[in-house]
Amino acid sequence: MLKKPKMLQAGDKVATISLSWGGAGEPDLKWRYDQGVERLKNVFQLEVVPMPNSLKGADYLYENPKARAEDLMNAFKDPTIKGIISNIGGSESIRLLPFIDFDVIRDNPKVFIGYSDATVTHLFLHKAGIASFYGPAILTDFAENVEMHEYTVEALKKTLFSNEVIGEVKTAPEWTSERLLWNIENKNIQRKMKPNKGYEVLQGSGVVQGRLIGGCIEVLEFAKGTSLWPEQSSWKDSILFFETSEDMPEPALIEYWLRNYGSQGILQNAKGIIFGKPQHEKYYEEYKESILRIMKELDLLELPILYNLNFGHTEPKFVLPYGAVAEINCENATFSILDSGVE
Repeated sequence: MLKKPKMLQAGDKVATISLSWGGAGEPDLKWRYDQGVERLKNVFQLEVVPMPNSLKGADYLYENPKARAEDLMNAFKDPTIKGIISNIGGSESIRLLPFIDFDVIRDNPKVFIGYSDATVTHLFLHKAGIASFYGPAILTDFAENVEMHEYTVEALKKTLFSNEVIGEVKTAPEWTSERLLWNIENKNIQRKMKPNKGYEVLQGSGVVQGRLIGGCIEVLEFAKGTSLWPEQSSWKDSILFFETSEDMPEPALIEYWLRNYGSQGILQNAKGIIFGKPQHEKYYEEYKESILRIMKELDLLELPILYNLNFGHTEPKFVLPYGAVAEINCENATFSILDSGVE
């Protein structure tokens, strides 16, 4: 059981942090960071403090993983900070591992939210026994052009600002992966949305429940074989959640990675799997074929699998609390979180 952090409330102080790429501190992107911060203030009534190293730019942060880790440790140590929000992902926050004090995290539970390369930080918290939240980041969702999407806003409020059971997570009515350059000239151009197809049941029947664990499937590869990789007991009776990044990995890679989860016995111990919408819906059909091929190989044809959920590298998105009990209903093609995210 992971310990839940206390819920956020209007007036709370939250820290913004750059754990991987330092783009939030680049002069031509600072407007984007400031816009995300404004949303935290205006939409959620939060007080925002950037951690000292987080805005020092991409080169400095790449060269100084220890400085990034210090920001994280100091954010956990500071009793006035109630939550920590990732500015953006990247590709190498695994380099922070030697500098993490897991006792500091364990002794100071608080909200942490982010996605993509922040999967590594979620594993830091998981190792420390603290629940965290796979969800929006500052430069993407909070700083969305024109305004935040209401679907994302509601998901954040239900998950982080309420200790009630989250309940059914309905599919987003629309989605986008449109790539608009983060130029200030584009600030008032809204990205084009497309109608959403909704969730798909790839296989399985009935209703299953399990505790949530997962992340960005490419980033999880960085952690395999390290001291960060969760113990077998953490995967037992789980609902796994996987999603792919903007790199849009080829379907063969999905097969390699899932085959490894099968070799570890992780898939055999899971109650079900949910997969996020692929960016741009590239390989949408091919991923389904690859997933089903590996399930057939492993003789896991009854394992419930729900596909095309709105989390990870798609907008808008909902929030997944690590360790929370979730439910896949194959008969109704629904997904629910039967738990609160916070205390």
